[in-house]
Amino acid sequence: MKTFESEQLFKIIGSNVKYYRKLYNLNKGKMTQENLAELVDVSTALIGNLESDNIYQGVSVITLWKISQALEIPIENLFDSNKKIS
Repeated sequence: MKTFESEQLFKIIGSNVKYYRKLYNLNKGKMTQENLAELVDVSTALIGNLESDNIYQGVSVITLWKISQALEIPIENLFDSNKKIS
């Protein structure tokens, strides 16, 4: 059974993955969900679920680390709950 806190954490992580992937697009070149999934060695569906507002996708720390490396950001940025992301 998921708690409210875990759903909020999943939403924060997913919003940040989406934000930093789009920021990467603006600053460094194309990074689609499919590109990111290939770099991280996960399914495109997992990245899509992470970024979705309606799906609460759990993810391993190792996968989060790989995502942070692919997006060239510190892993702690994925946990930043102070950012307002649309």
